[in-house]
Amino acid sequence: MSDNVWIILAAAVVTYLTRAGGFWVLSRFERIHPRVEAGLNAVPAAVLTTLVAPQMAAGGIPEWAAFAAAATIGTRFGMVAGFMTGWAVVIALRAMV
Repeated sequence: MSDNVWIILAAAVVTYLTRAGGFWVLSRFERIHPRVEAGLNAVPAAVLTTLVAPQMAAGGIPEWAAFAAAATIGTRFGMVAGFMTGWAVVIALRAMV
């Protein structure tokens, strides 16, 4: 097998173990503290921010326009609609510029 296959398999195993481990740890508690639950609910937004922010900061007009469009649509119609709008805008503007 090539090195790429081994890397993908190792990443899959590590990802599974971290998710299963987190589930196992939380299942040991009868009740989760509200602050812990609030923190866990904030994780998806934090991960999305770590993926989008560097590209936006290093990007130009297409990235900034996509961010503005995604933020506008996302606040009115939800995260998925905002994400899809930003995706479409950045692709369209990159193709034109």
